[in-house]
Amino acid sequence: MNYGFIKTAASSLKLKVADVSFNVSMIKETIDNALERGVRLLVTPELSITGYTCADLFFSRTLLVESERAVGELADYIKGKDIVLLVGAPVAFFNKLYNCAIVIDKDGVKGIVPKKYLANYNEFYEKRWFASGFDFKEAQDISFAGFDTQIGDIIFDLGDGAVLGVELCEDLWVPNPPSSSLALNGANIIANLSASDEYVSKAEYRRDLVLNQCARCVCAYVYSGASVFESTTDLVFSGATLVCENGAILNEGERFKRENVLTVADIDVEKLSSQRRSNMSFENSGDEIKIVKLNLENKNNDLEDRFVDSMPFVPSDNEKRAQRCKEIFSIQASGLAKRIEHVGSSGVVVGISGGLDSTLALLVSVSAMKLLGKDNSDILGVTMPGFGTTDRTYQNAIDLMKSLGVTIKEISIKDACILHMKDIEHDSAVKDITYENTQARERTQILFDLANKHGKLLVGTGDLSELAMGWCTYNGDHMSMYGVNASVPKTLVKYLVEYVANISDKKTADILFDVLDTPVSPELLPPDENGNIAQKTEDNIGPYELHDFFLYNFVRFGFEKNKIKILALKAFDGKYDENTISKWLSVFIKRFFISQFKRSCIPDSPKVGSVSLSPRGDWRMPSDASFNAFI
Repeated sequence: MNYGFIKTAASSLKLKVADVSFNVSMIKETIDNALERGVRLLVTPELSITGYTCADLFFSRTLLVESERAVGELADYIKGKDIVLLVGAPVAFFNKLYNCAIVIDKDGVKGIVPKKYLANYNEFYEKRWFASGFDFKEAQDISFAGFDTQIGDIIFDLGDGAVLGVELCEDLWVPNPPSSSLALNGANIIANLSASDEYVSKAEYRRDLVLNQCARCVCAYVYSGASVFESTTDLVFSGATLVCENGAILNEGERFKRENVLTVADIDVEKLSSQRRSNMSFENSGDEIKIVKLNLENKNNDLEDRFVDSMPFVPSDNEKRAQRCKEIFSIQASGLAKRIEHVGSSGVVVGISGGLDSTLALLVSVSAMKLLGKDNSDILGVTMPGFGTTDRTYQNAIDLMKSLGVTIKEISIKDACILHMKDIEHDSAVKDITYENTQARERTQILFDLANKHGKLLVGTGDLSELAMGWCTYNGDHMSMYGVNASVPKTLVKYLVEYVANISDKKTADILFDVLDTPVSPELLPPDENGNIAQKTEDNIGPYELHDFFLYNFVRFGFEKNKIKILALKAFDGKYDENTISKWLSVFIKRFFISQFKRSCIPDSPKVGSVSLSPRGDWRMPSDASFNAFI
């Protein structure tokens, strides 16, 4: 199965200007290389059959006849082969000449798309030779290279949800590129056959154009630029090649190469379709553009040419990660500050365990106090040692509150929990879910009552990953007056804390780094014989890095289990085997479904990223939906 992927390549070619036979040989060589790598869609540069810089030779009948013959030769060359080829050639239609992209599959020429916007300024002079594709109000019949086909606005159905639209070079650089209309009519892959020359800073601007356009159009964009072998009379071309997807670069070829370049990437068409379906602003344009069905087999995909990020919530680049953390921290603190101001609270109450989530909530509270011009003493930090509290987490909680200058209150919950279990006739020697949740609910009761007593707002500490897995006690740590971490995944929490540690004084930083080094645990079961944490969350429900990966791909794109599994195998290659991934993926899906009732009544919280489980905004789901079909 291809799982919604199509292997695509942008190419830049060795050529000789006006030497059609040589250029065809280079295209054939590139086709062979592409097929060897499993490429199903191959895009060549603008006027790749003749060369872009032929100038007045485009008026020559010899060049036009040779060009048309070459298209027929290439169609014959890929006959019966599983590849769709886009080549650039001049096409004469009645009394005009058009700069065209020609789409060929195993059955022959399936359509011709003329360039609409002709560059005719500075170094460009295209209107001397070519007419505009705007001449065609609708696609017209044409006989070309021995095939009866059509010329004009056409989009091409590649099968399995992949729909191809085509524009040429300058078409991208205008205020309203044709690709916008093509996308609104269903095209989710845009091919650009280009001949963009180089000068200082142009490459970066061109890359931004491609990225911005494919982001706006929620599509993939395959850009193939003319190479250094074009005429250098006045200009130099670089052979820029790009394959992008919804604002991100999948692969980029090296420029100024003196050989054929093949830039391959696996485009996830299913991902694009999912994003379009969930974006109700993305509607059909109402234009009538002809759709041509192509003959393409796309049965398998090895994902060899696609990078799959094992940490989709966390940027791998240090600088970008720091910027992301700063932005998220600002969103969290601003949301909390607004709520404190709105309810007229004198400050906040935060339960401090010495773990990651409560540490982040405390740091956000400190930042909110600063925004409001309040003192950190307006934060009431409450540590509530229980049966599972270790010396390490207790001491970190106390030391951090002292270092930050918050008001500290310590209340042991042991006696209250023992009395409560006695009242409900539960044997405290039985360390079951009642034993655990008694402690979580006792802590929550204390925090709510303290918030009422002191006129403060109770800040929730639970994160997105815990909500997804239901790893929280209903009406215990599940509840608060405002949940600052509710859309922050566990894999990102540690980097947010690390971000603050890196900009803090040494004393605070040392405490934060020790918190970062502490195993994730609710600490509801007694420590081991050495006083260390015995109850480790990831031993029970699996690695959070896997669950965050599952969460991102399930909620953001709606991928089915097998696709998530193959993506995880690629992302975590060498770290987790197939059995391990399958095991925890099943756990994730089951827990995600049966835990919806907890998410249906969570407190208000600020959305900080593309994935959120707020029942009021991003995720609405029946609490009793069946998971059977999903596992």
